[in-house]
Amino acid sequence: MNDPQEKALIYIVEDSIASGALYASQLEQAGHECRHFTDGYSALVAIKDTMPDVIVQDVCLPDISGLEVLQFVKKQEKPANVVMITSNSSIDVAVEAMRLGGFDFLEKPFSGQRLVSAVDSALSQKTTPAVKVQKQKAPSTSAFIGESLAMQTVFRLLDSAARSKACVFITGESGTGKEVCAQTLHDTSPRSEGPFIAINCAAIPGELFESEFFGHVKGAFSGALSDRKGAVEVANGGTLFLDELCEMELNLQAKLLRFLQTGAFNRVGSSEVLHSNVRLVCATNRSPVVEVAEGRFREDLYYRLNVIPVKLPPLRERAGDIMLLAKHILKQKSESNAKLFHRFSKEVENLFCNYDWPGNIRELQNVIENIVVINDGEIVELDMLPSSFGVNSAIPSKNTSPSQSSEPLQTNSLMGVHDIEPLWQVEKRAIESAIAVCDDNIPLAAAYLGVSASTIYRKIKGWS
Repeated sequence: MNDPQEKALIYIVEDSIASGALYASQLEQAGHECRHFTDGYSALVAIKDTMPDVIVQDVCLPDISGLEVLQFVKKQEKPANVVMITSNSSIDVAVEAMRLGGFDFLEKPFSGQRLVSAVDSALSQKTTPAVKVQKQKAPSTSAFIGESLAMQTVFRLLDSAARSKACVFITGESGTGKEVCAQTLHDTSPRSEGPFIAINCAAIPGELFESEFFGHVKGAFSGALSDRKGAVEVANGGTLFLDELCEMELNLQAKLLRFLQTGAFNRVGSSEVLHSNVRLVCATNRSPVVEVAEGRFREDLYYRLNVIPVKLPPLRERAGDIMLLAKHILKQKSESNAKLFHRFSKEVENLFCNYDWPGNIRELQNVIENIVVINDGEIVELDMLPSSFGVNSAIPSKNTSPSQSSEPLQTNSLMGVHDIEPLWQVEKRAIESAIAVCDDNIPLAAAYLGVSASTIYRKIKGWS
């Protein structure tokens, strides 16, 4: 941060003259020097000439998109932290700005105190990388780590979300680390000293859910032998994580919505109104939009919860992180089982990097734990892999186009072992044929093959 005696230079990019003047006045009262620009191009010229300490800019500008200004700033040698200003109608754009490297966003209307706080945070973390290291108290066997572009995007979004009290909705396939993501968000937020309470909505019977969530008093129902606090009350001052939220029954969703709107609740069997201050983080492996469209999830609750959406990428889309995670898990499992494993053979590394991991990090963790528990040694070799590893990836339809998969596999009784074609060659031919049929459009070919485009790019790179 700047020397206390030196005023920080703040650029305000806001097309409204009145709003820009108000922001400048509030920041100048806090001891900062401000310059106001009413369009994007004027700001770009000034940024190229002198990079300020912080930029406060509206997402919607009259000449160019606020995202273009942000991208220009991030390409400079010593970029300033950028605080985005948005309205309800452009909240999706604001989230995209966080993914592109924005430091924070302010939703109109906001107070002068909130503006000054955001700018001060941006100044104090000017030299701090956006990716925060997870604290040791995270209750997972694999840390929330990654170096891939997909994960850097997630880290930047979480870094911004941690400073707010807004609800966060995490989506992603099973095994991608949604609870670890929620724990990381808690650990890096101002609520880190408070409790982190996790509830799996799919694991609690519907008739007991209200009691688990809000608590009950003695005699409220058969078996209620004493008063009991619910998760909402226990999590007061901290974070409440609701996993598999889309499994919650509709009548319970209505009660959750009421609690979100008022912060008030009643224990089951009591008329006493209690209050709790919790930060709600939700997760699901389903598509919440589809659940809303099909009437299984309340639309008003979805919009109340989906303030900051975070989508965790599957492991197959973050190939550069596979061995990073594998080595981390191997170290943990070896230490906890008093084994000496410390690395993987090149053959195992190649196999891991070219496998699609349908079970994501959970599958990777399971495979490595199986190896460590059953085997002894210092290096993980191919023959140590569990016999079930990769069984699902051998299904023909996964890597063949529709036209090919509709034809039955031809067998020849005269075929010898020397006529067997390596599986990677069969896969290579299928992928190249699909790309040719799709006029070299790899994303389209990937869609027909039932894999991600990144998988195809990775395999092409492996062939070369």
